[in-house]
Amino acid sequence: MRRAITNTELLETISFLKAKARSNHATIWSLAAEQLSRPRRARALLNLNHIARATDADSVILIPGKVLGSGTVNHRVIIGAFEYSKAARIKIEQAGGHCMSLRDFVERYPEGSNVKIMR
Repeated sequence: MRRAITNTELLETISFLKAKARSNHATIWSLAAEQLSRPRRARALLNLNHIARATDADSVILIPGKVLGSGTVNHRVIIGAFEYSKAARIKIEQAGGHCMSLRDFVERYPEGSNVKIMR
């Protein structure tokens, strides 16, 4: 039997995403909430190499999980994720990109248009 989520920040983020999905009629936020509700071992863990290969300059990316710092990003990307490693945050910002929390990301892109989900 699966244990309940005890991370209060995660619980608040999930409920925030569900509320924004209802109010903005944007299914992308409910998909992100569903991904975050999964067990930790099933959540997205993406390295910068994977992000760099799958994106173009000025891409807007949603990652319902954690961004890890293995690899490099040579172009500007805007990423909204639940967590970032220190190395990932530094490398993204050195490339001219932005690291945003999911709450800030949803406030900036409420409709979710032109936002890609990476898992």
